Amino acid sequence: MNILDELAWRGALNQMTDEAGLRKLTTEKHVGIYVGTDPTGDSLHVGHLIPFMMLKRFQLMGHKPVILIGSGTGSIGDPSGRNSERVLQSMETIQNNAKKLTAQMERMFGRDNFEIVDNYSWLSKISLLDFLRDYGKLFPVNQMLAKEVVASRLESGISFTEFTYQILQSVDFLKLYQNEDVQVQLGGADQWGNITAGIDLIHKIEGADAKVYGLTNPLMLKADGTKFGKSAGGAVWLDPEKTSPYEFYQFWFNQDDADVEKFLKFFTFLSQDEIAELVEAMQTHPEKREAQRRLAEEVTAFVHGEEAVKQAEAISAALFSGDVQDLTADEIKQGFSQVPQKSSPAAAENIIAWLVDTTGIEPSRRQAREDVQNGAITVNGQREQDLDAVIDPTSHFDGKYVIVRRGKKKYFLVNVAD
Repeated sequence: MNILDELAWRGALNQMTDEAGLRKLTTEKHVGIYVGTDPTGDSLHVGHLIPFMMLKRFQLMGHKPVILIGSGTGSIGDPSGRNSERVLQSMETIQNNAKKLTAQMERMFGRDNFEIVDNYSWLSKISLLDFLRDYGKLFPVNQMLAKEVVASRLESGISFTEFTYQILQSVDFLKLYQNEDVQVQLGGADQWGNITAGIDLIHKIEGADAKVYGLTNPLMLKADGTKFGKSAGGAVWLDPEKTSPYEFYQFWFNQDDADVEKFLKFFTFLSQDEIAELVEAMQTHPEKREAQRRLAEEVTAFVHGEEAVKQAEAISAALFSGDVQDLTADEIKQGFSQVPQKSSPAAAENIIAWLVDTTGIEPSRRQAREDVQNGAITVNGQREQDLDAVIDPTSHFDGKYVIVRRGKKKYFLVNVAD
């Protein structure tokens, strides 16, 4: 199967500059293909995964993916998708972000048949006069103004700095074509104008017969028409310090039935037959959420590794059963980050005083005694019904946490002071 057929089946194709030419090229040889990302933040989020999932598919079919970290372009700002100028960051911040993005990419793509480049290595060497003479002369202003990413900003205003972004991105494509044998650029739908500008530049400098192509992925929308990529708490990050692997897993597990088939096609590497079986199982027994579980397993493994999947599933099982005593301190931190937080000193204390006076989990001593006697209180997975029980906050989870469950579902995370 040609890579384009695979992408089409998965609903991953939007625009192509020359489908017949690209199909012929990818049939005849393994091509270099790149995706660019600017290091304006220290982590990617799930929305950024969209073009990178397509890039990974090229890699799995033998083509060579190249990821361009745009420390150069990122230092001036990309006008696409916003109505205002980007706040410029220091080069120190940009370089630190670039290191973190590189680590995320290497986890997903490995180190074989894959390359990461940074456009700062060539853009920083171009003088203003060279930029104007060698490249500026090749970009008619009327064509630049017609590009959607620029035209959409004309009413609100756009600086000359961000106006030139499409020239710099075009230079990127040219340099990768000349030095890395990259013939294809892949990006989001909002990058179409920049991609075609790069192709035009290559044809003007290298000749009209230069075989270079562009393609974009469609805007990812959920079944309800809202944009994919956000959770109730905001962005879902690939950095485990920003979004824990457990929270990442839960984001995918909680997807609506109406979106699961689309997301299985786009965000996993499962075969057509495997996806068809999961969709059938979802339609037959939707309450089991087998398709959602497989979706969560596959994407979490791709981004964080198999061990993170096992950890997320262990946390999920413990939360469901209430059997939390075998979880590690790190798993407690992940799984209980969204429950009400309390604090406690490390000193041991009578359970009633601890529940009322120290942590405020119970509103009164009368209520605390009643809940303890009725078996409604569990501490670190153990039901406590003895009014004289003593709570030692340092007895579990490396002495960092105490987990209290009141009733069947109400959890509290008690952070133990050092």
